[in-house]
Amino acid sequence: MLARPLRRGDTIGIVAPSDPVPPGHAQLLAGIRCLESLGFRVVLGQAVCASSLGYAASPQAKAGDLNAMFADESVHAIICAQGGATANSCLAYLDWNLIMRHPKIVLGISDITVLLNAFYAHTGLVTFHGNDVMWGLGRTPTAYDLREFTDRLVEAKIGPVAASRPRQTIRGGEASGPLIGGHLGCLLNLAGTPYWPDLTGTVLFLEHFQPAPARCDHELHHLAQMGVFDKIAGVLVGWVDGMENQPVQLHDILLRITADYRFPILKVRDFGHNCPNTTLPIGARVHLDADRQSYEIVEPCLAP
Repeated sequence: MLARPLRRGDTIGIVAPSDPVPPGHAQLLAGIRCLESLGFRVVLGQAVCASSLGYAASPQAKAGDLNAMFADESVHAIICAQGGATANSCLAYLDWNLIMRHPKIVLGISDITVLLNAFYAHTGLVTFHGNDVMWGLGRTPTAYDLREFTDRLVEAKIGPVAASRPRQTIRGGEASGPLIGGHLGCLLNLAGTPYWPDLTGTVLFLEHFQPAPARCDHELHHLAQMGVFDKIAGVLVGWVDGMENQPVQLHDILLRITADYRFPILKVRDFGHNCPNTTLPIGARVHLDADRQSYEIVEPCLAP
């Protein structure tokens, strides 16, 4: 299920289904100005700054904002303000039939991994992993950030994904399949729930935020014990914030855990926390060539 591309002059709804935003936060305002400079109007959800117990809005309020944005015909895309830790709380209160009747672009990163993959798993809606309003668009986005945002969401471009920095082959080979993933720990918040995506034949993409090697080890073993590595076709490892200059990398741990497998693994720096971000369509088919250190989107991720 595909949303239509953005057009200049469209309205973008901003929601906060994970951590709330302090009123008047400078980075939120800067992110809004960035979207306006690209030619879009912006409207805020009612619960963006709400905090019912001191750490987040209620699940009902967060789901209410999302449902309202999908129902509002004047809103053409939904971008999350930031990540956090509680996005999974609103899943039970979403109006899935409404979402299927009104497919729209949904964009976010970090804890929003939960929603992006749940939307795709539960409705078939292709969603987008990329810069949020505060930490991506609100902190001096690079030319790469803005080009990847507009190329994917306005121009609906597919094909090879541009490299932000040099790439590294971890295990060679080629693979094709729907793209699934995001923040490793947040993706695992869906394990054992009705919202876990089917990973059969997929290309899994993973990033993380300041994890200790032991945390990566136990989360990757969790995937292994769920049978994930028996199903997937390949892996993209993105920027792992706080671990990139350490002697042990997430991809080293992944390579050891999957030593008996032959699927390709490519290390890139095109997505993650505190780095430039491309905009990746969750659910769209991609082709990965780890030997050539390339990956490309091979089918439309937005409606014609």
